[in-house]
Amino acid sequence: MAEPGESPDQGTLEGLLSVVGAGAVELHTAPEGLRTRVTGVHVLDALEPVIRPRELLLAVGVDPGSAHAVDVVRRAGAAGVVFGPGRPAPTARALGAAAEESGTAVLFRTAWCTWAQLVGVLRAGLAAAGAPPLPAAGSVPLGDLDSLADAVATLVGGSVTIEDTESRVLAYSSTEENVDEMRRLTILGRRVPPWRVAAMREAGFFQALWGAGDVLHRPAHGQDPERLVGAVRAGGEALGSVWVAAVAGRPLAPNAAETLRAAARTAAAHLLHHRTHSSDGRLVEDAARALLEDRGSVEVLAERASLPPREPCAVLAVGIGSGHPADDGPSGLYGLLTLHCAALGHRVVVVPAGGGAWVLVSGLERDARRADGQVRRLGGALADQLSATTGSPVKAGLGDVVPGLAGAPASRRSAERALQALLATDGPHTVARSEDVADTVGILQVVEALREVTLPPRTSVARLREFDADHGGSCLVETLRAYLDHFGDVSAASRALGVHANSLRYRLRRIRQVSGLDLESPDARLLAQVQLRLGGESDGARP
Repeated sequence: MAEPGESPDQGTLEGLLSVVGAGAVELHTAPEGLRTRVTGVHVLDALEPVIRPRELLLAVGVDPGSAHAVDVVRRAGAAGVVFGPGRPAPTARALGAAAEESGTAVLFRTAWCTWAQLVGVLRAGLAAAGAPPLPAAGSVPLGDLDSLADAVATLVGGSVTIEDTESRVLAYSSTEENVDEMRRLTILGRRVPPWRVAAMREAGFFQALWGAGDVLHRPAHGQDPERLVGAVRAGGEALGSVWVAAVAGRPLAPNAAETLRAAARTAAAHLLHHRTHSSDGRLVEDAARALLEDRGSVEVLAERASLPPREPCAVLAVGIGSGHPADDGPSGLYGLLTLHCAALGHRVVVVPAGGGAWVLVSGLERDARRADGQVRRLGGALADQLSATTGSPVKAGLGDVVPGLAGAPASRRSAERALQALLATDGPHTVARSEDVADTVGILQVVEALREVTLPPRTSVARLREFDADHGGSCLVETLRAYLDHFGDVSAASRALGVHANSLRYRLRRIRQVSGLDLESPDARLLAQVQLRLGGESDGARP
């Protein structure tokens, strides 16, 4: 029976397993039922076999198939005994009989979780299972971090992100209003931008966050709104953090800090449940990301991601056309990609990347032509199906087929170049290899290489930009770009701008007068086009 003031499953085996679940331990038998009280976690010491009632005993180094294991269960007197992974039938029967005799539960550690990790997970689970629920979040299913973020956002009157200890975004509230640029970048990349993490680390912010027993406050600064952040901890283990940001210039609720304190306590159970129940997928995704970024041993990472290391593979870079954000953002695109790839029957791992995703396809045909055809068909099917599903133009850059996972980083780079070219041209094509769009890839690489070049301050384009800035409504830069993009064809350029040809001719005369640009000079035209490309972002046009 629960103690007065204690929730029914607080401090019980049932409460612990509801938080930790099959991601860390698997229950074999519980003769006394799931209401068995659990008060702590203890590691069995062969030299000092102290066994405390109501604790979980971790039988480290004890073979579950041995007579020693049966003896430990029979004389344990603990709430339960946890053995290492693997339980053949004879072992299970022998341990089950010993458990019935002693009234001790028997559990097994899962293969992915080490003993060192399990100690922290179980202790955190015990602490998290006893945390009081947050008002308005009582109906949130355990592990549903998106719903928890929405519930907290409603209470505090701001936008919310839930992050792990590596500043990766696990969930965010569905705030529909305009949010600040840092939140936008964080959500798009599914993690806090590296430069921001480095700055906070250098300033000692994370040391203060993980060591603090209270909510930290970051006042508004420039375009960054007021923020609150609370560390999520349980059983002495840091699990992540909950961030709250003001939205649309409105202050947060007066009791926002107190609400966040309660939310951080409640979030512990959700974060721990999410960590253990999604561990397999997270490990596979992290291993695939390391492979694609050329970090670590290919053999080890291939084993973690359950991918064949020496079979042909390729990478697809998938993104959404500029100006056409998908309704559900990058997380929605990630989910749809995973779903469609599974439906198409390919062994793939989808890895979120910026506003899009990388798709690592393994186990391709050994014949190069057939493998190429597989990749093209997959890319075309994904682009067509996702475009129809999202209502936005989804595009796929196809990486080169490589003989094994060691070549995956090179395939990723070629896929990203192809996707960048598809997005830059913004044309009707949705799928391409780098070689299919080689001219666009080439000019993008040239432009990127020239970004560090310091040009003279008074070039023709610089004068035009200055003139447009000083004369509101002037569009001479836009006019010059259209004229050069259409190879000096006045009719085509005027149609693209939506003006009469005579109006365009007048603007060209003004361009010559204002900037001194000699449109008859090949050098002047080339420099103007390059500089317009380099300044594409500031001019509001594609790079």
